[in-house]
Amino acid sequence: MIFRKATAEEAPILGELRKKQLIDEGHDPTAGNMDEQLLEFFTRRINDGSMIEWVADDKGTIVGTGAIIFYDLPPAFNNVSGIKGYVANVYTDPAYRKQGIATTILEKLKDEARARGVTMLWLGASDQGRPIYKKVGFQDTNTWMELNHLK
Repeated sequence: MIFRKATAEEAPILGELRKKQLIDEGHDPTAGNMDEQLLEFFTRRINDGSMIEWVADDKGTIVGTGAIIFYDLPPAFNNVSGIKGYVANVYTDPAYRKQGIATTILEKLKDEARARGVTMLWLGASDQGRPIYKKVGFQDTNTWMELNHLK
C-alpha cells in the first residue's frame, strides 16, 4: 500500500469514489447525474492547487481517499491568514476498512494544511466517520449553520 497525491488525470476515478462515499452516507443516487460536474470539479481543483487529494493505492487500485479544499476567507483573530481547509471525500473501500487508511490520509491532510500555514480545518462528519475524525483531533462544535436549497 502506498499513499500519494492524486493527479488531475485520476479525476474520473475520484468522481466514482465520491459517489460511493455519498451512497455509503445514505444519499439517493437516483437524484441526479453529476458525472460531468465531478470531472470538472476534481480536474480544476487539483490543477489550480486549491485542493489536494491523497489516495491509498494498492497495486494500482485506489482504495482510500481524502481531500483538503483551501478557502481564502477574511482574516480573523483566531486565523490571521484567513485560509481555512475543508476536509472532504474521506472514503475507504469497505474491503480495506479498519486498517488505518483514513487515519493515515487525515494525518497527511493535516501536514498539507500546516505546510500552507493553515491553522483551521473543518468538515461535515458522517456518523461513520465521526470516531476517526475525533481520533485525529477534530472536535464537535455548535458554530456551523447551513442554508440549503436556495431558490
